[in-house]
Amino acid sequence: MCDTLCRLRGDRTLFAKNSDRPVGERQLLETYPSRPAGGELRVTHVTIPDDGACAVLGSRPEWCWGFEHGVNEHRVAIGNEKVWTVDDPRDVEPALIGMDLVRLGLERARSADQAIQVVTQLLERHGQGGDCEAGGEPYWSSFLVTDPHGAWVLETSGSTWAARRVEDAAAISNRIILGTDWERASGDVPPGADFDTWRDPAVPTAIGDVRLAVTRPAVVTTETPAEMAGVLRDHGRAPWGTIGDTQTVPPPHALADDFTGISVCMHLRDYQTTAASMIAELPELGGVLRAWIGLASPCSSIFLPVFPPDLAPVELADPATCDRFDRLARRAESDVDALDAIRAVTAPVELALWEDADDVAGDPVARRAFVERCWPPVDAALRSLGV
Repeated sequence: MCDTLCRLRGDRTLFAKNSDRPVGERQLLETYPSRPAGGELRVTHVTIPDDGACAVLGSRPEWCWGFEHGVNEHRVAIGNEKVWTVDDPRDVEPALIGMDLVRLGLERARSADQAIQVVTQLLERHGQGGDCEAGGEPYWSSFLVTDPHGAWVLETSGSTWAARRVEDAAAISNRIILGTDWERASGDVPPGADFDTWRDPAVPTAIGDVRLAVTRPAVVTTETPAEMAGVLRDHGRAPWGTIGDTQTVPPPHALADDFTGISVCMHLRDYQTTAASMIAELPELGGVLRAWIGLASPCSSIFLPVFPPDLAPVELADPATCDRFDRLARRAESDVDALDAIRAVTAPVELALWEDADDVAGDPVARRAFVERCWPPVDAALRSLGV
């Protein structure tokens, strides 16, 4: 389960995602340079022709090839969501999975429009199918595809798909949200068809609706990456502060029949938790492409500034770093007072790093120097917290 958001602001787009995955799964933040076309490319389950790639930064579950979310050198950012439809993903052979499509869209597209073309052509050519979690559970995906000037919502059911352009802002979660408002669709979707008829009626929409009730109104008024971080840290009972704020709301402790207890910052103990987060600011050409990366639960993590596609601390690609932040997240779940103590240490470090990154953003040399020096204060904070 995940939540993906965007806000279009004229000369730039804000993008954000919480990637919710099985408890204990590591998600690595990695950078990849461009590569030429040619030969074959092994993705998670299958091999396809390699059309080459631009430079990308993405968040990859350790066991698979694809990304949960990422951004490329052309200022395209994509995230995906698990959705349930009337087509059973257990009935198809392994093919591309949603995370493969996120990474392939980023590798091959120079705009959000082109990414929609890339992903849908890959769906129609190679299909969708196969386990999307280590050891089991295939599913279909929806996507939020963004660039500095626009965005699309794309929803799929196998190789069937529909897409709608975003006007001002959008939030997607774990349910089909398109109806008859789609603008493009695969050939098996009749003109004027209601795409909601592909939604599985046996799966409660409240799984996503309780989080959409938070993210939809919030994203419309979100102006800054710092405010977007507050949305990603929401536990469902009160607004979170911005960067540097030590005022916290503890994680929910139980899942109710109406699905309250499922929050944007996910804490479904022994089942699903937020494994990684990303906020990206996508300016038009001339502006500095920036992102902020969190590992494990955003409430207890530090959003670390990076400069895509290639300037990010190598520690964010280290499984041991994922484990350290995961231990903090589990501590926040087990002790109602723990999050206050964690944020008392991490919030000042986070604020200082954001201010430092703001100061160097306009200078390429200073940006590289920032990335080389930003990890030690994070490491010191984690050590002081015993992880």
